[in-house]
Amino acid sequence: MMFVRNELSAAVTTPLLAVIVAVGTMFWAPPQQLLAWLATVFVSKGIVLALCRQFANAPREDSATPVWRAKITAAEFLYGVCWASIAFISVDTQGEAAHTFIFASVLVVISMRMLFASTVMPIIYAGTLPMTVAIVIRFALLGTPFYWAMAAMAIGVHIYFIWLMNGLNNTVVAMLEFRAEKDALIAELEQAKAISDEARLRAEEANLAKSRFLATMSHELRTPLNAILGFSEIMRAEILGPHSNPTYKEYAGDIHQSGQHLLNLINEILDISRIEAGRYELNEGPVTLADVVEDCHRLMRLRAENKGLKIIESLEPNLPQLWADERAIRQICLNLLSNAIKFTPSGGIIILTIGRNPRGGQYLSVKDNGPGIPEDEIPRVLRSFGQGSLAHQTAEGGTGLGLPITKGLTELHDGAFDLKSKLRYGTEVIVSFPRKRVMEALPRLAELDEIQEEKAHMAAQNRARR
Repeated sequence: MMFVRNELSAAVTTPLLAVIVAVGTMFWAPPQQLLAWLATVFVSKGIVLALCRQFANAPREDSATPVWRAKITAAEFLYGVCWASIAFISVDTQGEAAHTFIFASVLVVISMRMLFASTVMPIIYAGTLPMTVAIVIRFALLGTPFYWAMAAMAIGVHIYFIWLMNGLNNTVVAMLEFRAEKDALIAELEQAKAISDEARLRAEEANLAKSRFLATMSHELRTPLNAILGFSEIMRAEILGPHSNPTYKEYAGDIHQSGQHLLNLINEILDISRIEAGRYELNEGPVTLADVVEDCHRLMRLRAENKGLKIIESLEPNLPQLWADERAIRQICLNLLSNAIKFTPSGGIIILTIGRNPRGGQYLSVKDNGPGIPEDEIPRVLRSFGQGSLAHQTAEGGTGLGLPITKGLTELHDGAFDLKSKLRYGTEVIVSFPRKRVMEALPRLAELDEIQEEKAHMAAQNRARR
């Protein structure tokens, strides 16, 4: 195919060269013989071009390459014989100048044919050997040392060209092999990508189905569980009368405590399922981050004190409000505080910080001096139901949903979740809210009234002066 493309792209140049050679030969050869020679060159060239076009138009899967190679080689041999016949036109009238012109012209044609046919060596031999043989025979018949030297030179040049074309042919073959390998690799990559895309789609569908299933089941479980909690609360409080056996009251308390734990677990599963399924809807409004953090601190203070922990607040004053879901912000803060209390040993310190970040947003940070998380386990603890190995040994039981829920709620607010931890040095979780979530501080109405009164007073003074 490379040879065919070369021939079709140079369909005009080689016939034009034949015309130029014929014009130059008119000084010592009769026009009738030159016209006959030109006709044979054009006809043989037409045969080569016709075969090349047929091969180019033939379906690739139906083309028998050896048959086409044989046909084109035979046509090229005919074309080379026609060109070679220029050496025997008007032999008696040719002089030294004519022989030199023919020698140079044939060498030019040989070099061109070798370049065009460098991808198929049999075509090179078939097209160029007749020309070199004709020159050698013509010069050998002249019987002078000068022409014998030119004949030897023609043989040497031909051998040199063949050596060059062998190297070029090896390069072309290597290039084609590399191209075939590249095409095979591209095909394998496309196939692997198709398989990967299909697997990813199946995994996403399975994950979505799982999330929907968990959301549906969690919702269905809450209805009977609320009834269990209500009746156990009534039994524990002895609203309908005292129990005959005090143990029943303890059992009712155990039922209520276990049911409350199960309800919290179901609520967490419902939240993470809604987040993963994209069905968690934010009820946004103005939220004062400091107020939410102080409320969460107040709720978790007793639990921290019972464990011997100290919570230190570091709240930047006069922070503008956030446009966010207050319930989600409260859940973020409670989850982070609950995790810090759970994993920090007795006597530890938890630092609760809020403030502005360099990009104009706000952040919430919870830092503890607990056991920390190994670096290779951080991706695991951020997955649903994932927990670190050290957490199982040192902390209370949990579901492994707190951090994934916190991360999901943060991303729903277009925020950034950053977990920093070092083994035996503690953990810090930073939740950042973007600048677009920060509401611009507006002046109070009283301040506006004072400004208006001051402007009116100044205007009155100006009028009195006038």
